[in-house]
Amino acid sequence: MKFYHSSKWIQVGIIAAMAAMIAPQVFAQDAGARIGAVNVDKVFNESNIAKQSQAKIEKDFSKRQNDIRDAAGKIKAAAEKLERDAPVMNETERVRRQRELAEQDRELQRKQREFTEDLNQRNFEDRAKIAEKANIALKQVAEQKKLDIIIQDPPYANPKVDVTDEIIRVLNSLK
Repeated sequence: MKFYHSSKWIQVGIIAAMAAMIAPQVFAQDAGARIGAVNVDKVFNESNIAKQSQAKIEKDFSKRQNDIRDAAGKIKAAAEKLERDAPVMNETERVRRQRELAEQDRELQRKQREFTEDLNQRNFEDRAKIAEKANIALKQVAEQKKLDIIIQDPPYANPKVDVTDEIIRVLNSLK
């Protein structure tokens, strides 16, 4: 086995030693950093703009949702009626009604998919608008409290660094 004593290994050793000496100084400088934490879900659920957005979405989509629910009820009732009447129906009539029921079910499923896609799209668009305004509020809170960084959804944050309620308050005051 050969050992290589190149200048490369010596340089690596010197760099590692220097890093070990400098690291405590870097951490000492960062110890003065002011940190805040924000719970994003709370902002999206408890701010006035989020509540208004959710209420508007529910209002805008409630009719379609009720229509889909009603159509599902009618299809279920028709399927139950077909099941009861099938023994006394002729083959042609039974097959025709089964096809009609299958077509109605496919149409209902298509409407449900479109409803879900439209609802998801609307939620995405509204959340983007809320996020844009929340970022303005976040920056205002960071400047007011002279914070260097605000961490979103940390696994743990001491309550004294949590600025979520302040961000919600500023967000609620924005026009």
